[in-house]
Amino acid sequence: MKVLLLNQCFRPDHVATAQYLTDLALALVKVGHQVTVVASCRGYDDPTVHYPVRETWQGIDIRRIWTPGLGKQAKWRRLVDFATFWLNAARILLLLPRHDVTVCLTSPPLISTLGTIAAKLKGGAVVPWVMDLNPDEAVAAGWLKAGGIVERTLTFIQNWSFRRASRIIALDRFMAERLQAKGVRAAVIHTDAPWSHDHAISYDASARESFRAEHGLTGKFIVMYSGNHSPCHPLDAVLAAADEMKADERLHFLFVGGGSEFKKVQAFAKTKALSNITCLPYQPMAKLSGSLSAADLHLVVMGDPFVGIVHPCKIYNILMLGIPFLFIGPDQSHGGDLARRLDDPTYVRVARNGDVPEIVRQIRAAMALGTRPVNEAAKTLGAEFSHAMLCPQMVRIIEQAGVCA
Repeated sequence: MKVLLLNQCFRPDHVATAQYLTDLALALVKVGHQVTVVASCRGYDDPTVHYPVRETWQGIDIRRIWTPGLGKQAKWRRLVDFATFWLNAARILLLLPRHDVTVCLTSPPLISTLGTIAAKLKGGAVVPWVMDLNPDEAVAAGWLKAGGIVERTLTFIQNWSFRRASRIIALDRFMAERLQAKGVRAAVIHTDAPWSHDHAISYDASARESFRAEHGLTGKFIVMYSGNHSPCHPLDAVLAAADEMKADERLHFLFVGGGSEFKKVQAFAKTKALSNITCLPYQPMAKLSGSLSAADLHLVVMGDPFVGIVHPCKIYNILMLGIPFLFIGPDQSHGGDLARRLDDPTYVRVARNGDVPEIVRQIRAAMALGTRPVNEAAKTLGAEFSHAMLCPQMVRIIEQAGVCA
């Protein structure tokens, strides 16, 4: 079966969608499918990084698209980059042969529409893998006016492609409900969370201490936010808590990753002259076990308006590591669902967005308990979201779509 994977990011980029798409591509090749990937030739967070325009890696045919790489400093820059990607992707898809299944992620926004058009012209099934929902996200973030002509037009285009999907992958029940509200038939929606990277990451006590020593954090109680820093995961209350707790020399806040809000965290630490905040870029996969294991308390943050629009992917690696975490977000959300399933306030703590006193209280309570042993109940729950469980399931969904096309 010929499978086309369409997304802005692919390996060796390190952002989450690149990692998940790489895992899927390798799994498809392993069971004998022909895989072509169409992605950007520039790094997601650092557009000065260039990748080869054409290469074959692990049996995967990779076609990369030129974009101007204007960055994320302004909305118009993003728009130009997205539009260039969209137009160049359209050219490549028209030149490629027919594929049995086209799997479309959601970066840049509405890219599933392009996959749908190509499939309509050439045949084959389309499977959107909805990592986030747009223009819903843009409206929730205040970038688009709800009900305006632009929002209504983009929503119409999005819904047109989703309703023609052979299968559509929602990441949680809240996202599935949103899709059904858009007119997508329940029968084609598969609710499957993105898997943990347990095949590459595990709790590593030695790497934990090495990572802490490398960054001058030995002996500290580390509160870590690792992953994409975006308005969907508001960190203002966390930063306010760090400012409030700056006198406690035992405590350190570690922000690892990138995204549009990463520089905001750096600027806050600089403006407030906070020595209890360290910011590090995304860590390569080879160092990720040590990086994630270095935390005493992980942070998982979900903005209230973004439930069912984005998904807290980072939570699955945290569960597999068995390290305590603080979920900051609404009770009715996927994070809230998992917290209730664990039902262990010494391991999973909960606070609401903007509630700085409660965030401070929860961090102090976690510090009072000290470094906790690996939580086996969390690892058991995490196994439900393992690579070994969910990645083959995704392959089967794609195969089913191809058979029915």
